[in-house]
Amino acid sequence: MFWFLKKYTIFVFNTMKYELQLIISGKSEVKHGTIIQAAASYLRRSQSSSTVAKEFKHFKKQEKETLERFIALNSLWILDINLDNYVSEGAEQKVYLKDGKHVIKLNDSIYYNSWVDYFNNLLLNNFFFPDTAYNLLGFFKNADILYAVVEQPFVKATEPTDLELVKKFMLETAF
Repeated sequence: MFWFLKKYTIFVFNTMKYELQLIISGKSEVKHGTIIQAAASYLRRSQSSSTVAKEFKHFKKQEKETLERFIALNSLWILDINLDNYVSEGAEQKVYLKDGKHVIKLNDSIYYNSWVDYFNNLLLNNFFFPDTAYNLLGFFKNADILYAVVEQPFVKATEPTDLELVKKFMLETAF
């Protein structure tokens, strides 16, 4: 029996790994993934081994310029974000109310090595958590900072979060 479970676990792991590779490469669909996959693919195509920067800031600056070309080519600039609808922010993003059912989140990829890493993170989130999937609406620029603008369902808390229950849930649903 143990042998069967081990083989089955390896099969499931390899199947999921393959599916994730297809999603990240843009060869498989994920909820709200079209624009995310297109932007990541555009950035990957624009990079070559000779342009890998030795300095991180230089790389991020080049990547930002490339991404801004993609944004302009695809009319993905968002100009009408109501910054008065500010709700809160965490370490990673600023949150604004859009309507009664959705929030808008602005993220400048500061906690990622690259915009491609940020886009891959969105794709993985959308794969694992489709009920709260991010929909990349476009991009916003403020004070020369480029932000991805994502929409997500607004979930109103009805009670404080019990971190022990979250931990238990995560441990029970892990591989």
